[in-house]
Amino acid sequence: MSLPQLSLAAARNLHLAAQGLLKKPRRRAQPADILSTVQRMSLLQIDTINIVARSPYLVLFSRLGNYLPQWLDNALSQGELMEYWAHEACFLPRSDFALVRHRMLAPDKMGWKYRQEWMVEHADEIEQLIAHIQKNGPVRSADFEHPRKGASGWWEWKPHKRHLEGLFTSGKVMVVERRNFQRVYDLTHRVMPHWDDTRDLLSQEVAEAIMLGNSARSLGIFRPQWLADYYRLRQPQLKPLLETWQREQRVMPVSVESLGEMWLHADLFPLLAQAQEGKLQATHSAVLSPFDPVVWDRKRAEQLFDFSYRLECYTPAPRRQYGYFVLPLLHKGQLVGRMDAKMHRKTGMLEIIALWLEEGIKVTAGLEKGLTTALSEFARWQGAHEIVLGRVPVELFATCRDGWETDTP
Repeated sequence: MSLPQLSLAAARNLHLAAQGLLKKPRRRAQPADILSTVQRMSLLQIDTINIVARSPYLVLFSRLGNYLPQWLDNALSQGELMEYWAHEACFLPRSDFALVRHRMLAPDKMGWKYRQEWMVEHADEIEQLIAHIQKNGPVRSADFEHPRKGASGWWEWKPHKRHLEGLFTSGKVMVVERRNFQRVYDLTHRVMPHWDDTRDLLSQEVAEAIMLGNSARSLGIFRPQWLADYYRLRQPQLKPLLETWQREQRVMPVSVESLGEMWLHADLFPLLAQAQEGKLQATHSAVLSPFDPVVWDRKRAEQLFDFSYRLECYTPAPRRQYGYFVLPLLHKGQLVGRMDAKMHRKTGMLEIIALWLEEGIKVTAGLEKGLTTALSEFARWQGAHEIVLGRVPVELFATCRDGWETDTP
């Protein structure tokens, strides 16, 4: 029996449908959408760079449109979300605590994220810190940044940040909120009072099988080698797992133009006929974060979208090809370009330092309208009333070469 045939464009659209990026939101965002959107993606990667909106807020904006960033903070403080090492540092549903608990209990397997020698060397100080949190409540690392001269006690400790990060990785403390994006830590047994390791713990094998299932659902359509990266798993034995999933009708094999055999998740089965007929249309234009799940696996982005991308903020300036914090640009199912941008918060201005279109992308009225709208909405959401253009293709935004006011896109 021959496999269902899909064009590359159809495969892209199925992936974007799984990610919530196929079409523009039909209604105004609500606070409850934060959790459901994170559940749909499985993970929301955290990054602190603030040259435009911080990454987790931007990933949500790309899917929800205009919403209050405070809603993400609230979802964490109200216990809907948690933080832990998943793809990297991520928000994930707190209901997924069981999926990562085995990692917490074996922190020595977490590489650079946990230094066993440090925790042993400073064991007495760390026990005092735990006792302090037990008695006085949650703490931030910032609480320890200004030692009191002539005094002694827990506030004098300069290695506080390492202590807390070690306790976080080993599951002794959890992040209960963020204040000005700074982590606030409390003891895990207070955050998860009903959890019992002897009763509730999943084995690594079981937890990782669930993670792989989440990855398949969030990708929607995938090559097997794409699955492990989503939760940063060591490459598992996928053939027997895929055979089981196929028997259980959780996935089906399909053939994709230029990519060969891929797998489609059951959640997208209802869209397969539309996709085959070319009727599954992408209509969304959006600015993406460098840490969006669509592009965080650089090999996957190149294979699926023909989009070669590298984050250059850690590259010395003279060696950067594009810029410090370059944002991919999505338009109707394609990654059509990228831009280097900076938000000037004091003056309410979004500066597009430079914008590049991908090779072969032609400027049409539709592309220009899509990008103009996406950039205007992106700027307004950040409180900018003006967009100023730097280096952009000469044929793009020709009627507003110097920029535009965001209330009149």
